[in-house]
Amino acid sequence: MFAGFALTAAAVCSGIAYIWAIYAGAPVLRYLFKPLTTVLILLVALTLPEPVSPLYRILIAAGILFCLAGDVFLMLPGDFFLWGLVGFLIAHLFFIAAYLEQAGGFHVHRFLLILFAIYGVILLYLLWPHVGPLRLPVLIYALVLLCMGWQAGELWWSVRSLSALLALGGALLFLVSDSILALDKFRAPIPHRDLLIMSSYYAALLLIAWSVQRFEQA
Repeated sequence: MFAGFALTAAAVCSGIAYIWAIYAGAPVLRYLFKPLTTVLILLVALTLPEPVSPLYRILIAAGILFCLAGDVFLMLPGDFFLWGLVGFLIAHLFFIAAYLEQAGGFHVHRFLLILFAIYGVILLYLLWPHVGPLRLPVLIYALVLLCMGWQAGELWWSVRSLSALLALGGALLFLVSDSILALDKFRAPIPHRDLLIMSSYYAALLLIAWSVQRFEQA
């Protein structure tokens, strides 16, 4: 597991360097450290020695790979927001598939469903008047994102393992990161947006990557 810890440390350092490059106004370093951080997190998922299942590892790695594609589209000059959205949407579909694989299928606990539904309604209420022609893509993405978080919650509810808890923590942080990004882009500027969005995003990916590992039950 040493490689996983070493790659995690490298990813944290790379992520910090990327956020610093944003505030320092260093575009070359931004183009370097943004994808590098996601690649290092992908390597964490691929190198952890005892996966909860080989298929789970593959699905999580595929999801992180599409997050990398989304990262690249969003940092390119020009308006590639929709392409980035598609990349992350596909990533969430892979994450959902991974959680379903571990949970043994689709589960519905009304308490969890209601919590995520309430959050989704509030978020869309805040965004809807401001998204304009992107209403349909934003709605589809929001529903898939919320489903990803919900099924991560269902996984933890069903399995109650440390791996499932890491997956849930990562999913919740992904919700936080994307919510801040959407509110900042469509509604009103948020102070320290880059720090808030990228720190929660990289933390989300790291937790999801580490959910690949099978931990001994206490």
